Amino acid sequence: MTGVTNTNPPDPATADQKPSAPPPDVPPHLRGRRRRDGKSGGWLPWVIGFGVLLAIFLVWKFPSFKAQAELGSAYAARVGCSCRYVQGRSLDSCQTDFEPGMEIVSLSDDPATKTVTGSVPLLASRSARYAGASGCLIGPAN
Repeated sequence: MTGVTNTNPPDPATADQKPSAPPPDVPPHLRGRRRRDGKSGGWLPWVIGFGVLLAIFLVWKFPSFKAQAELGSAYAARVGCSCRYVQGRSLDSCQTDFEPGMEIVSLSDDPATKTVTGSVPLLASRSARYAGASGCLIGPAN
């Protein structure tokens, strides 16, 4: 085998070659900008796409969120009313009787009508009224 060598080609910086042409002059108004030929879209399309997907998800799930909020506020009103008017405890101690995950539900009391209202902000609000021997009754949905 003659004529075959295992050497790397010479380095262009050290080789006696003609220097390359200088880079083209870029106008000042185009310096530092990205190309607009579709090769680099940036982050804006991703943000818009994520926002659209989030909006679709919320519209799709809103009835479920609303139903769960109605159920949670009715349950809280019933438990709070029984705790307050049947057991005679304070409204603050009644909130310790809630199930885990019901921290968002708040209670309010109307001593004049013996009514306790459970509410989930911006979604639902239900009331339960103390009815003597019948205990606490949940009022109709608004």
